[in-house]
Amino acid sequence: MPLNYEALSNWQFEDVTQTLTERDTMLYALGLGFGENPTDEKELAYVYEDGLMAVPSMAVTLGYPGFWLRDPRAGIDWKKVLHGEQWLDVYKPLPVKGELIGRTRIDQISDKGEERGAVIYLSRDIIDAASGETLANVSMSTFCRGDGGFGGENKPGPTPASVPEREPDHVCDLATLPRQALIYRLSGDYNPLHADPKVARAAGFERPILHGLATYGLAARAILKTLCDYDASRLTGLDVRFSAPVYPGETVRFHIWREGNEARFKASIPERQVVVLNNGAARFA
Repeated sequence: MPLNYEALSNWQFEDVTQTLTERDTMLYALGLGFGENPTDEKELAYVYEDGLMAVPSMAVTLGYPGFWLRDPRAGIDWKKVLHGEQWLDVYKPLPVKGELIGRTRIDQISDKGEERGAVIYLSRDIIDAASGETLANVSMSTFCRGDGGFGGENKPGPTPASVPEREPDHVCDLATLPRQALIYRLSGDYNPLHADPKVARAAGFERPILHGLATYGLAARAILKTLCDYDASRLTGLDVRFSAPVYPGETVRFHIWREGNEARFKASIPERQVVVLNNGAARFA
């Protein structure tokens, strides 16, 4: 069934005000596996209140409007929704605590046809409530399988970054825990696809999958580790295309190519020989 294009075109999100605490900042980092080596002081800085830093990718969880796709007015089969792409620009280092505002809007809806589905492009400004300053911009595409054919335009999205064909400059393996999704969801994404085996099977997966944004956060962790010496202030942008899901407990391997103050990357699961993130781009100082 096609989505409700008219309703979505006029969709209004209320501003979301969030009081961020140091506990929230640490919990997000734990959901990405930071602190795996509790004696590594640089990594510990993301999960310990003494000198605490916020992972730049935490911006994708801030001011989150909730799982609004379940709203019946949208006409979307939410069980078939997949995260397509994610973009992030960080203008100032994120605070570890404070009051923040998330201001979300739908930018574009693309009709890929009845058989393929539809793509919704959203963006969200993360604003410091005290100063009114925009700290970051979060953008994403959502692939709605089976919800196309509503008579709209097949609009192209942003051109993805290309990944070099030469050997990578860095290879970084990051392990996930079997309970990784159950930790990560406590940062605000309670989609049952990542916790309930029945919902996962109904969506066509053998078991709950890791949140796409958790895999995205792993990319931030890999870039911070390999190119930024774990300095959060150096990572200013991160873009990816989601290719396949990660199952909690798997090891994610990142291939990273450095090109000046930018990097290209992709991520795969060696055991399954499948690419899970592609067309990755990072910007850093």
